Amino acid sequence: MRRVLLLMPLLLLSACSVIGSITTAELLGSAAGPLTSAALGRAPGQASNTVHHGDAPVKAVCIEFNRSAPLADLVPALQAELRSQQVSSRVYEAGTELQGCPVWLRYAASIEWGKPPFSDNYRPYLSAATLSLRRADGVVMATSDYRLDEEMGVSRWADTRRKLSRTVYALLTGFEN
Repeated sequence: MRRVLLLMPLLLLSACSVIGSITTAELLGSAAGPLTSAALGRAPGQASNTVHHGDAPVKAVCIEFNRSAPLADLVPALQAELRSQQVSSRVYEAGTELQGCPVWLRYAASIEWGKPPFSDNYRPYLSAATLSLRRADGVVMATSDYRLDEEMGVSRWADTRRKLSRTVYALLTGFEN
């Protein structure tokens, strides 16, 4: 009953004044914001177009740094996912030829800009990536792609590591899960 009494003054106001005084972001942020944020952050990426040539499991890779993919958390995300699969990694500048690197991970990435929910600021996000494992002689061992799933629109703002986790797994094992 007390809630009804507290809402009565709002009901008496015109709809224009109520809607005009509360922004959509405030309304969503107060009620659904935490749930929406949780859903946005948990959307996983999907691996696709995986080709794996059945080579022995990889235990260490050298990552060729790609300056054309300037997303700050991309390489750390790749390294964290490799580590979760018990694969050690080191990062080197493109064109580095090292005898101690029998397997190289090379990547290309598409980065787009947008405004996250409840924010007025633009920020970059990973929209696509292609990963490949190559032997030192250049022979391709495996490739796998990540593409942003815009059907639901929630994966755009997911953590880069979550986006790439299934793609890294598919690259190493050949299985898209």
